[in-house]
Amino acid sequence: MDNRTISVTTWSLHMTSPDDLVPAADPGPGPDVRFIRSELPSPEFSRFFYTAVGGDCSWTDRLVWSYAQWQEYLDRPGVETWVAYERGTPAGYVELVPGADGSVEIAYFGLLPRSRGRGIGGHLLTHAVRRAWDLAERWPELPPTKRVWLHTCTKDGEHAMANYAGRGFTVFETKTEDEPDVPTPGPWPGAHGAVASA
Repeated sequence: MDNRTISVTTWSLHMTSPDDLVPAADPGPGPDVRFIRSELPSPEFSRFFYTAVGGDCSWTDRLVWSYAQWQEYLDRPGVETWVAYERGTPAGYVELVPGADGSVEIAYFGLLPRSRGRGIGGHLLTHAVRRAWDLAERWPELPPTKRVWLHTCTKDGEHAMANYAGRGFTVFETKTEDEPDVPTPGPWPGAHGAVASA
């Protein structure tokens, strides 16, 4: 049995006012990117993003979820998936999850490998934060947003922390733990390497 572990540092970050947001700088002429909410909860679509974005960042918790578990999760009031499309092709996504206390978690956020490092992430995060702050306008059964928060760790992409800090998030908790070193398949074996060398 393989008992290898890795040391993982996790940072929890938040902002407590919409005024804390520092929008990403306008890149000028560049990628034709649009942000669209996936209004019909779709386990297939959400699992696609979870594996395609998180496959090389060791996202493993939801790999064992059944279709019914995905559906139940996505059907919760206020859970939203926003997708960045570049010329009609998915580039990345963000998942918003409300709490009963008025907090909204950016539970998952990321770009597909070929979309990284091109400025798209800053604009997707800017959009995500704005949608987190106005979440209750679309879900009147929820309390107004009082705080937007997320976490990132040393397994995430190299630009993640800089993007979060650059948009105005501040760290409120840091912890380091040993975790099992579990390989993740991504959308299929070798996909990330193939894209990187294309």
